[in-house]
Amino acid sequence: MNDRKHLTPREVERLITATRGSRTELRDRCLILLMFRHGLRVSEACALKLHQVDLESRVLHVARLKKGLSATHPLRGDELRAIKTWLIERARLAPAGDTFFVSERRAPLNRRTAWVAIRRYGELAELSVEAHPHMLRHACGYALADQGADTRLIQDYLGHRNIQHTVRYTATNPARFERLWR
Repeated sequence: MNDRKHLTPREVERLITATRGSRTELRDRCLILLMFRHGLRVSEACALKLHQVDLESRVLHVARLKKGLSATHPLRGDELRAIKTWLIERARLAPAGDTFFVSERRAPLNRRTAWVAIRRYGELAELSVEAHPHMLRHACGYALADQGADTRLIQDYLGHRNIQHTVRYTATNPARFERLWR
């Protein structure tokens, strides 16, 4: 097995596709998409509350852990669709409390459950690496760097207080030299 610590955007797509037909497809599709797009740690995703997801304003209020800097991120169309679909299913489950992601037992989603699900979807997607939740956070950082985002912007987006935690995403990206020597 490969010891790479992130997934590519294509592998994330395959991971999401692997949720099809599972009992928790709607939740897990939304979970994986939000973890990837917003660089959420598994604990941040599991702790997400309904009031942090503002469909009217089309934003996600990200409360970072590990003394990270919280931020408000815009939600894109595919994210809004996944959220709305999950919220219909969540309402059907009628859980107590305001936790956004809940288990089939209507309790707040446990980090371990998310971890096992992502590992299983990685196997179903036949990824070349053993997928785990933190790979989605790293995938976010690398995808932003690949799109040309600068290190400071990625730092703010991921909530890093120390830029040394962010440079890994841009340091290995040859696209950062693209605009040189024109």
